[in-house]
Amino acid sequence: MNELPQIGIRVDGSMGPRECVSLAQAAEASGLAGVWFAENAFARGILPAAAACAIATKNIRINSGVFNPYNRHPTLMAMEIGALDELSNGRASLGIGAGILAASEKMGLNAAKPAPALRDALIIIRELLENKEVDYQGSVFSAKKVKLNYRVRNDIPIYLAGRGNITVKLAGEFADGLLISNMCSIKFASHLAELMRFSARAAGRSPSKKVVQYMPCATHADSREAFFAAKVAIGEMLPRFWQLGQKLDSAKEALLAGTAISESDFSDCTLRLLAGEKAADVLDDRFVAAFSLSGTPDQCLVRAQQYKAMGIDELALTFSGPRAAEEIAAIGAALRSATT
Repeated sequence: MNELPQIGIRVDGSMGPRECVSLAQAAEASGLAGVWFAENAFARGILPAAAACAIATKNIRINSGVFNPYNRHPTLMAMEIGALDELSNGRASLGIGAGILAASEKMGLNAAKPAPALRDALIIIRELLENKEVDYQGSVFSAKKVKLNYRVRNDIPIYLAGRGNITVKLAGEFADGLLISNMCSIKFASHLAELMRFSARAAGRSPSKKVVQYMPCATHADSREAFFAAKVAIGEMLPRFWQLGQKLDSAKEALLAGTAISESDFSDCTLRLLAGEKAADVLDDRFVAAFSLSGTPDQCLVRAQQYKAMGIDELALTFSGPRAAEEIAAIGAALRSATT
């Protein structure tokens, strides 16, 4: 089989810490690469689950993705990720991003133009995690003669999440890689990967920065069963992302690029989903192909190969429902078979 990306799992604040531990253990037993902990506003914070998973596993990577500098100062992020890395014996990484604007506004925070804030955060965090004293005055965040009072591993990876050109360029200039959200087509994700690596080269940095993409996964011996489950997962996300696309050109392009799904199709499906129609009745297989990794385990790996060929280094897959651990094991078994 052609080259495959690494495969990890994504968990988030809709899941309790014990469920996260169960899935992390299933992923480790299946030989998967990492667990990505997505922190969503007003849901469970990720640190209890991440700490529990760090204790309950031995080898799988423990990745935060993402923290928001508007409600967690960069110095606090460095403090927390350093401690999590210590707890996990050097398996942690840090993801940061501007978060969802509507959520920030509910907290009285102005995140309308995030690039300066993200740049400040990357500079402060990087120097703190290199065990340096930071004396930095930024346009949004500052650190005045601050140094961590314990020693951390000085190569903890830092990823930046985003889809806009300015943010992606920042990832190339200052971060170790890029995190790409759910509901981004493979063509759009490939464009982001290329832009980030071009930016790294232009800044005199190594272009071998890691690109990680989030997406739902549904796998089953019967591919139609898998497609049904994928439609449910996509149907839960599509209205929010399409509405975001009405405000941000990059969010709309992420949905449209290379998918053969028109704006009118997205609009019609969104209205039907919001009216209460079932996702399986509203969405056709174009949506499954564009925004999920779905089918039999072998079909999933064939599709994963295409992501690797387009510049994506790791897929962080969301498994949901009562069969989640079983599906993780099935993907792991297919991976072992494909690489031996």
